[in-house]
Amino acid sequence: MDLQREAIKALSDRIVAAQRPIKVLGAINWDDQIRNDFFASKFKEQPKVDRDYYLNRMIRLEPDQTRDELFEIELDVTSRLGPLSPAGVLMRFMCEQFRLTVDMIEARGTPRFAALSRLLYGTPSDVFHTGGPSIADLAVTMRKSLEANAMAIMGMGDERTIPGPDAVAQLRAQLDASVGVGKVAVKVDDEIASDAAAGSDYIKMREDRFFSKRDIDLLEAHEGWVHVCTTMNGLAQPVCTFLGKAAPRTTVTQEGLAVLSEMLNLRSHPMRLAKLMRRIDAIAMASEGATFLEVFEALRTDGLSEDDAWVTASRVFRGSLPEAGPFTKDLGYGKGLILTLMYVRMAIRFGKTNRIPLLFCGKVDLLDMAALHQLHDENLVDPPAFVPPPFDDLPALATTLALGRFTSQLDLDRLCVDYEKLF
Repeated sequence: MDLQREAIKALSDRIVAAQRPIKVLGAINWDDQIRNDFFASKFKEQPKVDRDYYLNRMIRLEPDQTRDELFEIELDVTSRLGPLSPAGVLMRFMCEQFRLTVDMIEARGTPRFAALSRLLYGTPSDVFHTGGPSIADLAVTMRKSLEANAMAIMGMGDERTIPGPDAVAQLRAQLDASVGVGKVAVKVDDEIASDAAAGSDYIKMREDRFFSKRDIDLLEAHEGWVHVCTTMNGLAQPVCTFLGKAAPRTTVTQEGLAVLSEMLNLRSHPMRLAKLMRRIDAIAMASEGATFLEVFEALRTDGLSEDDAWVTASRVFRGSLPEAGPFTKDLGYGKGLILTLMYVRMAIRFGKTNRIPLLFCGKVDLLDMAALHQLHDENLVDPPAFVPPPFDDLPALATTLALGRFTSQLDLDRLCVDYEKLF
C-alpha cells in the first residue's frame, strides 16, 4: 500500500471508530410511557417531555471526548493529506458533521436542538434551485395528487394478513435471492417502535405485527437494497472505509435513493408516498411555531387515526420539546427523491451514466460525487459490490426516464377533459 492509500485508510478507520458512540435516534426517541400518558389525557395535554427526560436517558456518548477526538482527526487529515485531497475534503466535512451531531444530541430538550437540526438536515423552506419551489411546496403538491390517485385503487391487494414470523421468513428469502444468501440478516425484535428498522447488515421486524406483500417488497427495496447494502458496500471499501458510516448530510441522498428504488421497482403505493409527504407538512407546521398538540390535532382532523397521528407528530418533535420546534430529518424523503432523480437524469443527459452506480458505493451525499469520481478514477474507491435493480441496468433506466421531460410540458387539466371521454 502506497503512502497516500495508507494515510487515507488509517484516517478513515479512525473516523469509523470515533463516531461509534453517536446514536441519534436512540438518544431522542420517546418511550411508550410518553405515548400512554398523552392518550390518557385524551389529547388535552402536551407530551410530558422536558430537558430532564432526555438527560435521564442512558447513552454511551461522552460529548467532549468524542468532539475532541474528531477535531484531532480533522487536524491530522490536513496534516497528512494536504488541503486539496478529495478524500481529505470528504473526511474533514464528515468530522465537522459528526461534531455538530454531538452538539445536537447534547442540546436535547432545548430550543438549540431544533436549530442544530435545521443546520444538519435542512428546513422546509429550502428550495431546489434559485427561485424554484421549496420542499414544503413539493409536499403540498405531491400529497394532493397522490391522495387523489390513491382513492381509485384503495384496497387492491394490500391487506396486512401475513403474521410477523412469516413476514420475517419471506423477507429473508427475498433478500437471499436478490442480494446473496445470508448477506442481509432479517430478525425479530419487538422492542423497536416501528414495524421494521434497518441496521448495518440486518433488518429487524416486529413479531406481533401483520404485514402485506407490498410491505415486504418495500422493505426489501428501501431498507435492504439501499440502507443496508450501501452500508455494506461502504464498509467493504479497502481504503475509504468512512463511506460505510452515515453523516447527517448523507440522509437526503440515502432516503432519496431508497424512495426512488421503491418507485422504479414498482414497489410503492400513492398512500405510502403521501405519508412521507405528510411528515414534511408536519415539519413545516412545527417550523412555523405549531406545538405538538396543534400538529397532532391537524393530522387527526385531516383523517389520520389517533395512532398514526401520534407516530407522525412524535417523529417531528423527538429530541425537541413539544413547543420548541421540529427535528427535521424526515425532510430527506422528499428533498432526496427530487435531487437524486435529477442527478440520475442529468447523468443520462450528460452521457455520464457510468457514474450512477457510484451513488451506492457507500453512504454518500450528492455534493460528494465529483470527489468520489476522482477517487474512483484513482482506484481509491471501489465500485459498489451490490447495485439494486434497475440501477444495475443503465440502458433500461435511461429508457424508463426518457419521457419525463416531454410529459412535464403537457397540460394535465386539458388531458383530463380529453381522456374523460374514453371512460
